[in-house]
Amino acid sequence: MLAAYVEECGRPDAIRFGEVPAPRPGATDVLVDVEVSAVNAVDTMVRSGAFRTPMDFPFVIGRDLVGTVAAAGPGVPGFRPGDRVWCNSLGHGGRQGAAARQAAVPGDRLYRLPEGVDPVDAVAVLHPAATAYLALFTHGRLRVGETVVVAGGGGNVGGALITLAAHAGARVVATAGERDAERCRALGAAEVVDHRGAELAKQLRAACPDGAGLYVDTSGRVDLDLAVGLLAWRGRVVLLAGMGARPALPAGPLYAMDRSVVGFAISHATSAELAEAAATVNRLLATGALRPSATRTLPLSAAAEAHRRLESGGVRGKLVLRVPAAG
Repeated sequence: MLAAYVEECGRPDAIRFGEVPAPRPGATDVLVDVEVSAVNAVDTMVRSGAFRTPMDFPFVIGRDLVGTVAAAGPGVPGFRPGDRVWCNSLGHGGRQGAAARQAAVPGDRLYRLPEGVDPVDAVAVLHPAATAYLALFTHGRLRVGETVVVAGGGGNVGGALITLAAHAGARVVATAGERDAERCRALGAAEVVDHRGAELAKQLRAACPDGAGLYVDTSGRVDLDLAVGLLAWRGRVVLLAGMGARPALPAGPLYAMDRSVVGFAISHATSAELAEAAATVNRLLATGALRPSATRTLPLSAAAEAHRRLESGGVRGKLVLRVPAAG
């Protein structure tokens, strides 16, 4: 079976393209013919070894896929051959990845693709949107009417955070660069503040006169003095990035106002939490509310190049790998 895989962790050039053993699905797995697979920052961390996770070599890379059911095990009665489906949790936790002609997907991590949704658009938003859902609702406990600050609104996860929060009835204040400000507003941000501006803290305080119920940081800067200082009583900070950051903890403002800070990585989400997120992702996909800012499609054979581009920091939108059909 053709796949993009690694035989050891390392740089992007560790990725190979060629034949690997075909997956052997178990009784509760679904065999999927893969059409497209997205490239995420976390995929580069798994490939490099920065994110430690069980891996059996040769290890197929990639977390997300859209494809068609080829066969379903007896323990997965809800899927039939020909069903259009998606998954966003392969390629870690001992599961082989999505960047291959076929993938064996646990039935409790596979979801139907809404009718009429373009597979490239879908696979590009699966990881950001599910991440956003879990950050906002599972960990952030967002409530209708609250103000949520999205730090890094111009990114893939940032855009999904704005979309989901606005659709849930929250007031969104985003930080972003000037070139991304209009898109943030179009996605539902009530106000957008230039994250490079000298008056960032002052402008955010003015945009959140009653404080923010939730501050979600996708930027990796992890300025806890700024974030915690913006919170209302019992406000929450959710951190999604900044693996190497070591910020000072403003302990006094945290305990004096019942505020909290929590870190979150989608890789640790349970199958039940992922399924809950998938229901909202599918609803917004079906209505057209979830769409990527931009996509660039490459052949599966260019997986190493895709990882190089992503790590260079110059990619806007999402890179998607198209899997060649058998035959």
